[in-house]
Amino acid sequence: MAVVAVAVGFAAQGLAPRPYGAAQGELLDALIDTPPPAQDTATAAEQLRRLEARRATPQATSTSTSTASLGLAEPEAGPGVDLEIRVALLGAGTNPDLSASGAWQVVSREGQLLQQGGAGSSVNLSELWLQGPEAWLQTSGSSVLVNCRPYGGRLRLIPESGGLRVVNHVGLETYIGAVVGAEMPSSWSLEALRAQAVAARSYALAHMARPANRHWHLGDTTRWQAYKGLSSSNERTRQAAASTAGMILSYQGAIVESLYAANRQISLEAHGHLGASMSQHGAQDLAMQGYRYNQILGHYYQGASLARLKAGAS
Repeated sequence: MAVVAVAVGFAAQGLAPRPYGAAQGELLDALIDTPPPAQDTATAAEQLRRLEARRATPQATSTSTSTASLGLAEPEAGPGVDLEIRVALLGAGTNPDLSASGAWQVVSREGQLLQQGGAGSSVNLSELWLQGPEAWLQTSGSSVLVNCRPYGGRLRLIPESGGLRVVNHVGLETYIGAVVGAEMPSSWSLEALRAQAVAARSYALAHMARPANRHWHLGDTTRWQAYKGLSSSNERTRQAAASTAGMILSYQGAIVESLYAANRQISLEAHGHLGASMSQHGAQDLAMQGYRYNQILGHYYQGASLARLKAGAS
């Protein structure tokens, strides 16, 4: 098994369709052009730098048996890594109704209590503008509510020109379980859902390594990957996330920004110039033929390997 640091960059679909040199050159250019993280993201960046990914030993293949048919080798299980992802709730608008399923508090960046209320009561946004540059909504209940939609974790409230930017700080695996349900029907085969979970986690981690904004890693729309909070999470999507916890796609020592689309035609039209991309309907078709999730991933991301996140040296 090999151990590689995961925060050095990501492979933007630099798989079989493009020469390695070209992909690596673009990766280096992207890293050079990326500014250092803002002060308030330094802790999260350091947390990523301390992660490692343990890759499984590749399986031996014969001339008559493809890597995809065998499936990507699965890395050994290990203790989970507790990561928090920051998702901008762009679909919520700039003047959302904010509440919680239980008692809630709005606190300042320094921890000073600004507002509090009970389950279902709304945050007073007009007062919030006068109380500091940003605030946090947290609850003792099971979820915070944005326009009546439940989300896990807590909300960071950042005033911006024209309104409020709401950022959901939530555990990575909770996020993945919700993305799987937003991107695929939860009634589909569990193996297809597991393949989706690994692809979604790789995509998320690539954006955690290179965030879209100083305050958030990625958005909640299909410009990134669909995220609807706890409303799209259920037992099957959470099982898909939990059974692949910490598992990502790796290529040439970097994270694969694992693109995917509903079907092969859309995948080719949207991502064909970038390289490998998974067809979600194709993943379901393969699962119905008896393919396991690692075989599905091997079919679409040829040349990649599976790796599992683990805590690295301090």
